[in-house]
Amino acid sequence: MTVPTPPADRDATAASDTVVGTVTGPGDAADEFEVVVPGETDLRTGEFVVYETTVRGTRRDVLARVTNTEEERGLPGGFASDPGVDPEQVADALGVPTGDAELDRVTARVIGYFDDRMETFTNPRSLPNPGSRVSRAADEFLEAVIPAADWESDAGVAHLGWLLERSPHDANVFLPTDDLAATHVAVLASTGSGKSYTASVLLEEMVCPESRAAALVFDPHGEYTTLEEVRRDEHADVFRENGYTPDVDVIQPEEISVAIPDLNFADLLALIDDPSSRMEAVLNDAWRRVSSDANQITVDQLIEACREQDDNGSTADALSWRLRKALDTDLFTPASTRNLTDYVSPGQLTILQLDRLRRDDQQMLAAVLLRKLYEARREAVRTNGETGLDFPLFTLLEEGHRFAPDGQARSLGILRTILSEGRKFGFGVGIVSQRPSKLDSDVLSQCGTQVIMQIQNPTDQQAIRDSVEDAGEDVLDELPGLTPGQAVVAGDAVNTPVLVRVRERHTPHGAQSLDATSEWRSSWEQHEQEANRGTTSAYETEDVDERPL
Repeated sequence: MTVPTPPADRDATAASDTVVGTVTGPGDAADEFEVVVPGETDLRTGEFVVYETTVRGTRRDVLARVTNTEEERGLPGGFASDPGVDPEQVADALGVPTGDAELDRVTARVIGYFDDRMETFTNPRSLPNPGSRVSRAADEFLEAVIPAADWESDAGVAHLGWLLERSPHDANVFLPTDDLAATHVAVLASTGSGKSYTASVLLEEMVCPESRAAALVFDPHGEYTTLEEVRRDEHADVFRENGYTPDVDVIQPEEISVAIPDLNFADLLALIDDPSSRMEAVLNDAWRRVSSDANQITVDQLIEACREQDDNGSTADALSWRLRKALDTDLFTPASTRNLTDYVSPGQLTILQLDRLRRDDQQMLAAVLLRKLYEARREAVRTNGETGLDFPLFTLLEEGHRFAPDGQARSLGILRTILSEGRKFGFGVGIVSQRPSKLDSDVLSQCGTQVIMQIQNPTDQQAIRDSVEDAGEDVLDELPGLTPGQAVVAGDAVNTPVLVRVRERHTPHGAQSLDATSEWRSSWEQHEQEANRGTTSAYETEDVDERPL
């Protein structure tokens, strides 16, 4: 697969190519204008056009986005009713005959001209004059100005795909990796629309030689393990350079643990069933005693400390039962079994496969590990890298609504903290979710870049409208009509919202739906063969739960 080359020079790129129509006048909104174009010219919603204007004596190319297209027959009334305008000249400018020509009336919204000093678009605060020519924006121009990227620096960019309204592979869409990592990103989509596929594309880009990210994935369904294949020889032209090859570590559920000393008292209390006020007081005193500068804490030590803090012993007995139930599990260990650099390191992608852990355990793991990582990054910034983790990091949470729900979760507090303060400490977060309405509103609103795919549920659509400030209504109206692999990208990583066709992954996708009919047939045939041999099939054994419903 050929890796696209990011544009090198905005100034050397022509803004427009083919003239497509003529301005007829202003639109309904203050920043809209209408254009008449020949019917055979395809200008769909989301397409970009350019017109020329003069701003303080300087000629500027102003970018606009098509918001609506309607069919219209004949020449536009505004020209035809003006005796001072020659219809033949209008028809000649549009390239259409003067008979019953089919025309389209297109509405476009002004985005602005690109200000090289500000590195973003500036609104000229004036609409084009009637009769102004409008051209299709050039592919190379859009590639250069849409990303909020500093092309003169050596910062990495992620190739997400191509502009949806252009032919495939014509106009690349790049996102600056620094913005994705620093300002956080949300990937939102209904089931089957490609959210985990798109998140994997971003992770592939992050571990490319241009970025070499330190990335950690919380994977509740085992969808990201195929990213291990970035190390295969057939992907060497994408992922290897000058001795660099990304490291991918998939940590299986049985290898995952939480060290008891890494808990705080709130974590511990959340694990205890229905504690009384007296239990809380005794446990708090015991915890402070055993956790002071402790690198190892056993359940027995904690229970013994509770007994020492309890005068009559009955409260300690009640706590003993609860503590053993909570902590005598495979998840909790007396001491840490891994260093933080085992989880995150530059050029390393670590995938925590959580598919066999209970949701509460997933949340507790996330709370403890994210807190340790955050504190290590904060310490590194405070000591100028002398202690803590001396490199930025990025973490992606699949099924983000289970870690940051619109409700209660042990992991919610630290995620709110990282999303609000992580930028200054170099800690980026990616949230992937199929139910934006079930995400904590503070968490969703703190994601500076949004990749939004097909969303059918009206409640989820409204949650996006309430949280995504940069995407206009005309773009968000496209969400129900998107097909798998198509997305709206808005926010800090782009200078204007765009419709994108997500590129193909380099590695296989790990979240394909089951082929139910094939599996049914295969299972039936196996059952028949076993029945003919006089053996018992798997689903006739006592391993299958046959209790009445």
